Amino acid sequence: MAQQRQNIYIGAPGFRGLNTQDAPVGQDASFASIAENAVIDSFGRIGSRKGVKVVTSSATPLGSSDGIEQVFEYTKRDGTLIVFSTGNNKIFTGTTTLSAVTLPSGYSISANNWKIVSFNNDIYFFQSGHAALVSVAGSTTLVAVVDGGTAAPAGNEVIASFGRLWAADVVNNNYTVYWSNLLEGDNWHGGSSGSLDLTTVWPTGFDEVTALAEFNDFLVIFGKRSILLYSGASSPSSMALQDSITNIGCIARDSVQSTGSDLVFLSHTGVMSLGRLIQEKSNPIGSVSKNVRDEVVSNELLETGNVKSVYSAENALYLLIMPANNLVYAFDMRGKLEDGSNRVTTWPFAGILCASRAASDGTLYLGVKTGIAEYEGYTDTAGVYTMKYYTQPLAFDDPSRVKMLKEINLTIIGGSGSSVVANWGYDYTQSYNKQLFDVDTTFISEYGISEYNVATSEYSSGIIVGIQKLKTTGSGKVVTIGIDATIDGKAFSIQELNTEAIIGRLI
Repeated sequence: MAQQRQNIYIGAPGFRGLNTQDAPVGQDASFASIAENAVIDSFGRIGSRKGVKVVTSSATPLGSSDGIEQVFEYTKRDGTLIVFSTGNNKIFTGTTTLSAVTLPSGYSISANNWKIVSFNNDIYFFQSGHAALVSVAGSTTLVAVVDGGTAAPAGNEVIASFGRLWAADVVNNNYTVYWSNLLEGDNWHGGSSGSLDLTTVWPTGFDEVTALAEFNDFLVIFGKRSILLYSGASSPSSMALQDSITNIGCIARDSVQSTGSDLVFLSHTGVMSLGRLIQEKSNPIGSVSKNVRDEVVSNELLETGNVKSVYSAENALYLLIMPANNLVYAFDMRGKLEDGSNRVTTWPFAGILCASRAASDGTLYLGVKTGIAEYEGYTDTAGVYTMKYYTQPLAFDDPSRVKMLKEINLTIIGGSGSSVVANWGYDYTQSYNKQLFDVDTTFISEYGISEYNVATSEYSSGIIVGIQKLKTTGSGKVVTIGIDATIDGKAFSIQELNTEAIIGRLI
């Protein structure tokens, strides 16, 4: 009797993103076991991330420090832009050239974890253990934030919301939230300024403020183990506790990001959605990072640096940056999977310390060892990089029989001239069979890269669409297929993966 031949077709490889949480065998074939230096594009294809291009011409001002640990762009009233950044215990302006600002006489900086906000045409700098600073109208000479000789709260957290500045996490007082006078960021002791002592408010006993945010007209106060939502923050002296969430909080100030319709943040159990928490009143099963939960939790426990994040509407990405792990989790925020989680890939990039989105044009700034980088193009300043996509172990619906993989057919978009290594291995091995090929440089039109019935042509030229057929060998109960693509100036993505195997004897 002839041996059975069976096919597995994956129409959108990696469409569901990375899954390291669930048992490998039996997962949906559209999950990936490895998705490195990759994103999920707007068509649901797994493809290469953009490049990390350093724009700073010299790293000399950074000395032997870790690099740029905070970046903030501000548009002045006259339309000109100014970019502030922090590193090497200094505050800088500029991108191509880093120029240290002028600090108040005798002012000393001992760390770089500033929280920077704009308010009423001024830029404010807050950091634990440091007197608050302000750049008036974008001035490169900073002054202390004082009110009648009394300094503003030296908080580690500050936000601009409801017509005021709000500060919290002061040294030796991480249970009080302070607010400035209306429309006055330098008035913390007069007018309608005030404070709220949360000592007896926390729903599960004493907690400490880690972050503040505005969400759906609520003032959100994050503790490490609970979350408070206050209504009426436009008149803070009479605002009221509207809701509280127990047994979950925020463990990293700079992980909090508004995505427009939601607020996401890092907790002890991974990346969470505030909107879903409010709905479910508990730790939701479908958290943002559900498919990589244990991995995220394990890495956050190892994190000795300051976890950072950014939300880029232009790229539909929430980037969670773990500097000590040399790792970035890239969550696709276009929509959720059926269980409420978000698709995710990883960028194992050494030296990304922070990120910031420019409000002026959406430029994504990245703080790195040598200065400020931009997320653009498809080449890193350091050179080429490798995008990796590996399937989950494929059992061809019968894990009890031997499979002899005979053929792999790949439909590839872009990557003209790129070198690609196809990998296949059996039974969870890390030792793969390999076959090298180069992407064709022939230009072929791609169907579906532009919308139907719009001004631009539906069929656009200049995009590679190629099918690579690979003959394979070996056998095992399950097979894993991987693609290592060298990214050198051209975007690369995988449209389809089609495999064929002979199904043999029972094991």
